[in-house]
Amino acid sequence: MSAHKITKQFTTILAAAGALVTQADAEAILVLLDGSADWVKLRQAIPNEVTKVIVAADLEQDLAGAAEAGLIPLPLNKEKSPLLERLQHALLEAVADQVLKNNGDVIAVYSGFEHQKLDSISLIRLDDRMRRLTSRDLQRLESSVPLKSLKVVIDLATQIGREGREGKKVGTMFVMGDTRRVLSHCKDSGFDPLKGYHRKSRNLFDPRVREDIKEIAQMDGAFVVSPDGIVEKSRQIIEVKHADLTLSKGLGSRHWAGAAISQITKAVAIVISQSSGTVRLFQNGDLVLRIEPMDYAVKWQEFSYEPPPGPEDSD
Repeated sequence: MSAHKITKQFTTILAAAGALVTQADAEAILVLLDGSADWVKLRQAIPNEVTKVIVAADLEQDLAGAAEAGLIPLPLNKEKSPLLERLQHALLEAVADQVLKNNGDVIAVYSGFEHQKLDSISLIRLDDRMRRLTSRDLQRLESSVPLKSLKVVIDLATQIGREGREGKKVGTMFVMGDTRRVLSHCKDSGFDPLKGYHRKSRNLFDPRVREDIKEIAQMDGAFVVSPDGIVEKSRQIIEVKHADLTLSKGLGSRHWAGAAISQITKAVAIVISQSSGTVRLFQNGDLVLRIEPMDYAVKWQEFSYEPPPGPEDSD
């Protein structure tokens, strides 16, 4: 990926974002980039009063030298993903790494209209985006499932919730951790498309496997995932009682099953709502994280335009 040019527009946008940090009493600036940049010049474009500047890019090598320039580098590994997905992922990563508080305000700067040209500024209130996500929640979750694996599944779940598959909305569930006990409460709902496959072909850290999972997610049943991100079984029916649970009205059997299996095991359940695309994460029978689907990517389309008739064309 080529480097961003430090143009007059680039520095003007960053200076404006820096001023907005002070006016809005925001916690930090998040600069979402499509590649590398001259980190020293980027930092110089932002007022010194702004002490926390996060720079996020897809590849770790794009961020080489950012820390030495007084910036906080944040690799995303989200090449070719829609802008809003990358932005949401950057916020989640920053909160997970305790770089940002879950209830603060952040000024985000990004290329909203033209590739590699910073042209957009947003004031984002993290309590609206992250709901009940806190550093304490993440630390507790990591005690049963490694955070690295959890992030991969949450990212996949949000994609399924937002995109669906082949134009149709998709709802499904991932149950992570405490695999042996979870499987003792499962039964097959039908043919498991992953049965007999090697572990490498079931590893969610592989982008090709994640695409396969999106296809299987259209079928009934849950995915049982090991703490290291391996799908042990798919299309599983969770058989658990949930008489002692209390959930919000309107949540269906999939959410009840997810909450219940998280209550009687050390697993974490990630449930995607088919009706809304909302992702909910349950632990110990409680809802600990809710992610609303980001807006769909902007679709540009051609349109025809006919100017109004001039005086010579009028009757």
